[in-house]
Amino acid sequence: MKSASDKLVAVGLVLGALLLVYWSVIRGLVDAWSTDDNYSHGFFIVPLALYFAWERRNAIAAAPVRPSMFGALVVGGSLFLLVAGLLGAELFLSRVSIIGAVAGAILFLFGWPMLRIVLFPLAFMLLMVPLPAIIFNKIAFPLQLLASNVGEYSVRSLDIPILREGNVLILANATLEVAEACSGIRSLVSLFTLGIVFGYFVDRRAWVRAVIALSAIPVAILANGLRVASAGVAAHNFGNAGVEGLFHEFSGWVVFVIAFLMMFALQRLLQKFLPPPREQRIQVVKQVPVTEPASA
Repeated sequence: MKSASDKLVAVGLVLGALLLVYWSVIRGLVDAWSTDDNYSHGFFIVPLALYFAWERRNAIAAAPVRPSMFGALVVGGSLFLLVAGLLGAELFLSRVSIIGAVAGAILFLFGWPMLRIVLFPLAFMLLMVPLPAIIFNKIAFPLQLLASNVGEYSVRSLDIPILREGNVLILANATLEVAEACSGIRSLVSLFTLGIVFGYFVDRRAWVRAVIALSAIPVAILANGLRVASAGVAAHNFGNAGVEGLFHEFSGWVVFVIAFLMMFALQRLLQKFLPPPREQRIQVVKQVPVTEPASA
């Protein structure tokens, strides 16, 4: 019992110290989730990571405590990234260092067996950190062109005259620009996160979880291309008024739902044609207590 209380005290002290050191970084991270629609899912990452760790509570309780001094080096390296990020105004480095500091603290206090158990929840927390602008832009621009291509071919297949110049679609009644917000990067980041969570809950096989998560890339591209195509059809029939306001906002939600249904369909196909071995299937067994009849 003493060792368990010592663990709780150590964890509490470390968490308090990390919270004190990283308070300004955490506050900036929350502000980014609040203002950037591409990362609004960040509010769900930490609660989900805590749930994934809570699911491993039995393994955590049974894990041997073997503190490693290498954890101190990891914490020191993470603090160096924090200082470098703050001095260089590089938010990505300072934000990622939070996860490194937590991993190093676990390694220093409890050792490698404990770190291996909580490795997935820690890695999952990387999804809460916005990408650097230079990487984000390198991903967003090709997605703009892909969405424009899919939209152009889809509209042309309906015998609607259309001309594409880069990410600009020119129709008889309107001109549409596939902006960064409409490139699909927003749905890609959110769908990738959703794919990881969805795969985690529906299948225990690592390769199936990876396939479902990675399917977010083609699914997001296809779904957003269909969104651009629907905007082209609406613009052809109603002009610019047909793609502004309610249509623009509502179509984004519809596309996200369609994209999730595509991922769900993929999971069902994998479940049907490549079912898991019998011993790996998730079964819920309800224990019904047997009550002996009372003696007269």
